[in-house]
Amino acid sequence: MKRKLLALVLAAGKGTRFKSDKIKVLHPMLGKPMIHLVVDCMHALRPETIHVVVGYQKDSVMKEEFSKPVEFIHQKKQLGTAHAVLAAKKILQSNKDKDLLVINGDLTLIRPESLRPMIRQHQREKNALTFLSAIMENPTGFGRVTYHENNVIRIFEEKDATPAQRRIKEANVGVYLFKIEDLLRALPKISNKNIKGEFYLTDIIEIMSGDKGRVGVYKAPEEQEIVGINDRYELAQAVEILRQRKIISLAESGVTIYDPSTTWIDFDVKIGRDTTLYSSVVLEGKTVIGQGCKLYPFVHIRDSRIGHEVKILTSTMIEESTIAKGAQIGPFTHLRPKSNVKAGAKVGNFVEMKSTVFGRGSKAGHLSYLGDTEVKDNVNIGAGTITCNYDGKKKHKTVIEEGAFIGSGTELVAPVKIGKDSYVGAGSTITKNVSSGALAVSRSRQVEKPRWVKKKRKK
Repeated sequence: MKRKLLALVLAAGKGTRFKSDKIKVLHPMLGKPMIHLVVDCMHALRPETIHVVVGYQKDSVMKEEFSKPVEFIHQKKQLGTAHAVLAAKKILQSNKDKDLLVINGDLTLIRPESLRPMIRQHQREKNALTFLSAIMENPTGFGRVTYHENNVIRIFEEKDATPAQRRIKEANVGVYLFKIEDLLRALPKISNKNIKGEFYLTDIIEIMSGDKGRVGVYKAPEEQEIVGINDRYELAQAVEILRQRKIISLAESGVTIYDPSTTWIDFDVKIGRDTTLYSSVVLEGKTVIGQGCKLYPFVHIRDSRIGHEVKILTSTMIEESTIAKGAQIGPFTHLRPKSNVKAGAKVGNFVEMKSTVFGRGSKAGHLSYLGDTEVKDNVNIGAGTITCNYDGKKKHKTVIEEGAFIGSGTELVAPVKIGKDSYVGAGSTITKNVSSGALAVSRSRQVEKPRWVKKKRKK
């Protein structure tokens, strides 16, 4: 009979080698804090509950919005990994007939498909404990696995290991699967007689195997998944592996990525088939890109939704905005938050928008600022048009109705409304509403003074 499973994620430690004011497990990897990646992996294994052990900066960790519910356990003093498991004693005592999967909160590269065979092995062999090991070319930072008489297995943490033990290639990863009833019997036997004075969960392997409990070892099929993240450089190495995985996954789903080495795509980004990414594209947050789009070099998009068949030209920044089917953006465009570009519209060179709805088929070709503006369909915005939306205290709205034509070099002083099919002459400063079908021109009278330059030079 298959035993029910609980999961316990150890996330109480500070991570001192990060030299950061922020706890290690909240440092982002492809746009998600590393603790989220571990918790998501646990959810994929479908345990009854997931408990996260918190300690240092517990309030910050507990404020995180996880994709599915988790429960928190407070480890008041951080005295080692075994002590962290002991913090869950009450929960374990009420679930003695189940299994417990324990994982370190920085093992972000392990995938559910790598842990499912370990769970099957544990239950098939009816083990008291099954732990994950890996044969590693460079196991620096991991405890070494040693085998002794009478089936005793010992783990030597790197700081406590001899030079000979450090040369061992088999490393303990930090993933353990226990029969809870056996775990509870063994936990009190762990001591803190080591260099750091901590209670190591690794010691339980020797204790349980020495007590003739069935202890199994499941060797990780891929060394690449076993990366402990103890400092910023190891973080960078792990992020690179995740980045490559993401790009391979998208390529397999029908996305063309011409230069993977310069492309950054966050974990939660979604991209439709037949979309093409050129070099140096950055896609962050929960961005969604439709089918058949083209993103040219140095495009940077964050938390935005891009419709089908959109073309985004070089050196364009888009933040928290929406772009509908068939629109064209760029080059050198900046869409700030709450910009909404409708189908077939064109927003071009050195145009900036903020909190603006830009209508179907409308055009803003170059050198314009549209803030807090509602632009209806088929409007032409001439070069150098500016909406003056801020009076020093409040933001005000500009409305440009369907089919209007705004001449170059125009200033629209909000609040103001430009009527349907109206024209605004180039160089105008518009401070009053313009009625539908009208021409509005607001310029000072041109004055010319003959021979003025010659007189000035004589002076």
